[in-house]
Order: sequence, then C-alpha cells, then structure tokens
Amino acid sequence: MKKKLLFTMMCFTLLFTAGCGEVSKLKNGEEVVGKIKGKTITANDLYESLKKQNGTSAFVTLVDTYIANKEIKDSDAIKKEAQTQLDQLKAQYESAGQDFNAALSNAGYKNKDAFLDVLILDIKKNKVVENFLKEKVSDDEIHDYYEENITGEITARHILITPNVKDDMSEDDKAKEKKKAKEEAEKLIKKLKDGAKFEDLAKKNSDDEGSKDDGGLIENITKDSVVESFYTACTKLKDGEYTKEPVESSYGYHIILRVSQKEKPKLNDVKDDIIDNIVSKKLNNDSNLYTTTWGDIRKKYKLEIEDSEIKKGYKDSIQ
Repeated sequence: MKKKLLFTMMCFTLLFTAGCGEVSKLKNGEEVVGKIKGKTITANDLYESLKKQNGTSAFVTLVDTYIANKEIKDSDAIKKEAQTQLDQLKAQYESAGQDFNAALSNAGYKNKDAFLDVLILDIKKNKVVENFLKEKVSDDEIHDYYEENITGEITARHILITPNVKDDMSEDDKAKEKKKAKEEAEKLIKKLKDGAKFEDLAKKNSDDEGSKDDGGLIENITKDSVVESFYTACTKLKDGEYTKEPVESSYGYHIILRVSQKEKPKLNDVKDDIIDNIVSKKLNNDSNLYTTTWGDIRKKYKLEIEDSEIKKGYKDSIQ
C-alpha cells in the first residue's frame, strides 16, 4: 500500500507542478511541461500518460482520501499513533545502520512530516473500514463470540524457560536446546512439589522479564491476551493449583499457577470489545476483505466514474 501511495503522491506532485507557477503555453492554451528536439510535452500529454500508467490508483486515492477525511476527523490520538509508527520505522532503519531521512528522500518524501501525513491517512482509512464492518456485525455473531470466548479474567503466575535456540542452528541442535529447557522446567516443578515457593522460583529462574520481578504475576488474562496453550492451561486449573507438566508455547515452556478468576462479565459490558475482536479477526483471516469493503464504502457514497479507462481499471481492481 505504501508503494501505491508513494507513486500516487509523486503523480500528484508532477501534475501540480505542471499546472502551477510560471509556465509557457501553446497558442491553444495548453500548458507546456517540457521540450525536447522535435517534441513539445504538454500538461495534457503528461496527464494522459500518467492516467494510463496509474490513473485508476490515483483516482481511487482521491476518492478514498475524501471519504476518510470526511468520516474520521484529525485527533491527537491518531497523530500519536502515526508518530509511533514513524518512530518505529525510524528505529528499524537506524538499527540496520541506514539513514532514515535519506530513505524518505529516495522514496519521494520531502521530509518526515510529509510521510507522517501518509501514515495518518492510512490510519483513517483503516478506521473507516473497521467502522463500516462493525455496523455489519450481527447479534448472532456477538452472542456466539460471547458464549465461546468470553470468560472471567484470570490472574496467574508463571515461570518461563526459553530454549537458547538461534536461527543459524541445525534442527538437531534446536531440538536439543528445547529438550534442555523442558527438563529445566520439570526440575522446577519438582522443587514446587518439594515445597518451594512459586514466587521465589519465578524471580530466580523465569525468562519473562516483564513478570519475574513480581513473582511471575500476570493479571487480567483473557483468551485473546495470551497464547492459546497458556490460556487453556489456566482454564483447566483450580485456584491455587499449578501445572504438573511444562506448558509449551512459542515462547518456550511455562509453569503456571492459577491465582484467581473473576466472574464472567455481562454481555453489554463487553459488547464493544467483542465487536472489535470480530472485525479484527475477519480482516486478519481474509486478505481481500479490506479491498472489497472499500468497494462497498464507495458504493455507499454513490461513486460514479465517467472516464472509460478509469472505469475499466477500477472494475478490474475490485474484482
């Protein structure tokens, strides 16, 4: 998407430059963009060329930008989100030893503020799609999600043992490291059986830097907030019980002690969160949904395309 936006911005810049400032004109009034021996290139020539190359994309960007700015107003929250994205990209470039400002310049952006405006527009477009899809979520979908996924929040403690696996290792070496980590977790479970205090073992042994200092404490656990194997293990435990076998996840091996669980919240109290989650999953599971939804949004705004070439290109793109 960023490449399309970049190209569109460059097209607009060229057209804008061609139509502004002090430019020469032909006798028929056409503005002259440039000349070479035997040929005068007019603004109309440039427009027709750009239209054939990327006209549909540029046209759709104009339409979607209007809709996004109409439906989603600028806010401090959106600007902050965009700034966070920019800062993260900048950090990635710098960590790789690359000049972020030079990368922006090479991509056609005048400065960071220009790129920030693109990120802000992207966020707005995403929100337009999300809001449109939220309106389509049915009561049955909400009810089914509530019954299948919503439980009272769980508080637990855990000890994480992460295998010392590296990308350049052979599969055999990776398997050995995983086995070693699992055996270490099993030894800690034996210490628990012998009377060791869970919090003490977590502080001393856990590889989860975010919770180890609190004795492995994790609060407000829901199905969507942790990996599936961790959540499933929590639901099978009673308060005060810990897992008798290490629980494997993508992070390593966990020893989990369930502390408590709240009552299941009422549907009305979590309805908005449920709708957000339903829409998020739909977008994640269907790579075409974003595009097709924008097609529906434009229909809602009664989009009509007069130019035959743009119209054909648009039909092909949404199909």
